[in-house]
Amino acid sequence: MAARVITIAQQKGGAGKTTLAAHLALAWLAQGERVALVDIDPQGSLSQWFALRAERLGAGKTGVDLTQLNGWRASAEIDRLKRDHTLVVVDSPPHAQTDAKIAVRAADLVVIPVQPSPLDVWATRPTIDLAVAEKVPVLLVMNRVPTRRAMTDDMIAALNGVKAELADARIGNRSGLAMSMAAGLGIAEHAPDTIAAREIGKAAREILRRIG
Repeated sequence: MAARVITIAQQKGGAGKTTLAAHLALAWLAQGERVALVDIDPQGSLSQWFALRAERLGAGKTGVDLTQLNGWRASAEIDRLKRDHTLVVVDSPPHAQTDAKIAVRAADLVVIPVQPSPLDVWATRPTIDLAVAEKVPVLLVMNRVPTRRAMTDDMIAALNGVKAELADARIGNRSGLAMSMAAGLGIAEHAPDTIAAREIGKAAREILRRIG
């Protein structure tokens, strides 16, 4: 099977884009995929997490590869990584600019984390429009979902009006996700027997099913 490219994108900062990228990558690693990460977000948060991981586990024992680079070099680098990996996960800049367009154009699927708030729902539209223009399918993943079901249901109703599929899997507002990131780990490594680990695993499996 040819390698697949999954771009994690969201225009609004603070939506959990990088956290989701890291946890999904390690979930896919645990599911037998050979995973490469590409960090083209100028903030470099994914690269900082990876540095912590390498320091904790050892440079050759991270399980995944990471490349940090400017967006204009991304296409060539992604093509190179596809030769040795089954999945390439791209952490895109949090705004609709040239680098984001390159990341979307290279993808087989764009995954957009969206929190159940009006601002987050509105902020998905530029990224969705960009993906539609590039003819790349989009999957919305509800992230940091609170326990208040009424709020979540209202946001799901709002999301049903956009041109994108909504994942069945949802990620709750779990402190363990941030704690494991701070340790350079994934949630399944840090706290495997938790709801957060099960939610990430479910999302990872669903995304792979959808991408084929």
